[in-house]
Amino acid sequence: MLEIATQFKKNKLKLTPQRLAILNFLRNTKSHPSAHEIYESIYPTFPTISLATIYKTLKTLAQVKLINELNLGEGNFRYDGKTYTHSHFYCNKCNKIEDIEIHSLPLPSIKNALERDTKNKIDSYEMYLFGVCEECLLRENKLWFNLWIELANM
Repeated sequence: MLEIATQFKKNKLKLTPQRLAILNFLRNTKSHPSAHEIYESIYPTFPTISLATIYKTLKTLAQVKLINELNLGEGNFRYDGKTYTHSHFYCNKCNKIEDIEIHSLPLPSIKNALERDTKNKIDSYEMYLFGVCEECLLRENKLWFNLWIELANM
């Protein structure tokens, strides 16, 4: 709590119960919720909070880099309370987003090579991976297996 209060003070932000609730929710979830999903999760504790307050708070927290705003091409943002550099996997079937720690891929080396080759200075980078998650693959394989068994028994 002291760390969060210090971060808010450093960024000249008022530490309100709503802001704290949103930040704590994002830091303690593995999902990468949309503003509406955050609203639905926080509303029972803060029944007077509006969706507009959620959006404004998320924009403010992202601007001061207390959270990350993810744009995965869905038409809305998702939010991540983990602000260190990491990658994300997006499942094209169920829309789940997972944090991916790729220790074997030298992203800083790739960044340096790109800077050298393009003569640009890269301040930050993100990597999004798109595909089908393990749960959806297993569900799909089970459906195909069940269909195969059904056809075999005809």
